[in-house]
Amino acid sequence: MMTSVVAPPPADSHVRAVPPRVERPAEPLALTPALCTLCGVEDADPVAVGADFEYRTCPDEFLAVRCRRCGLVYLNPRPADAEAGRVYPDEYHAFAFKPAEYGLVYRVRRRLEARRLLGWARHLPADARVLDVGCGDGFHLALLRDFGPPTWTLEGLDGDARAVAAARANGLDVRGERLERAGLPAATFHLVLLVMTVEHLPDPAATMRLVAGLLAPGGRVVVVTDNTGSPDRRLFGGRHWGGYHFPRHTYLFNRATLTRLGELAGLTPVRVVTAMSPVNWVYSVRNWLDDWGGPRWLVDRFSLKSVPALAVFTLLDAALNLVNRGAILHGTFEKPRAAQ
Repeated sequence: MMTSVVAPPPADSHVRAVPPRVERPAEPLALTPALCTLCGVEDADPVAVGADFEYRTCPDEFLAVRCRRCGLVYLNPRPADAEAGRVYPDEYHAFAFKPAEYGLVYRVRRRLEARRLLGWARHLPADARVLDVGCGDGFHLALLRDFGPPTWTLEGLDGDARAVAAARANGLDVRGERLERAGLPAATFHLVLLVMTVEHLPDPAATMRLVAGLLAPGGRVVVVTDNTGSPDRRLFGGRHWGGYHFPRHTYLFNRATLTRLGELAGLTPVRVVTAMSPVNWVYSVRNWLDDWGGPRWLVDRFSLKSVPALAVFTLLDAALNLVNRGAILHGTFEKPRAAQ
């Protein structure tokens, strides 16, 4: 078993000193070394050291590095695949994002996400086939079912049985398989969604190549992921940035590296832009407060259930997004059509 003890970063790095830690489970995770998924090599500088501030699943401190060749940020080492059940605990939000628990936040997000989804899907044919990879509890598939044409075929994949069970309970066609083992027919999907998925993958470049093979000519994949080029990452990026989501986010992109991810799969970038999201701002503040021993009542004011915090940072990030500096990225990539 590897541990996450790392050498201290260079004196001129942006990694901050580690404050006293709160008590966490004693058993460290099994870890595995990682390479840059875009370059295929390990040639990187440390940029951050942090812990699992949100779910406290382990005592480890994790190292985020930046590839010297392309600028991709990634976790090295990362949790071994066998640790997935531990680093994604039962209370993980993507397994059951429900209105009864999240209230107004759920209703607002549902409205905003439905608008975005229908925008991405506006050119789909009446008989379109749509696949959501890493669909969690099926939140986005349910929106397409509820607001899109009934003639679309909607399918989902997720590797966690808890997420699959929640999606199926909502009447969705979701399979508990990884993409590489799903046996889906090639060149048959008009739209593939990777919404907050690529950052969790052990090899995003390999996944994008598989997705490209599933797309029909002219079909599109939409990737939504955290933005390492955002001001919140610049402010909190030495340790507490919410986008690190230690240790669940393994690869993190900016506009240039996300564009390259699509191009390496043979896809044509249609649009790679930033979008507004308050989540990383909220969790960055929460992580900072938690790490420095803030009172629990104050730490808990910064979460996915905290309407005031989400509202404040929504306004801030909406302003930043006007100059294409939003907290997340939306990348749309198209499979070239066959030569006429």
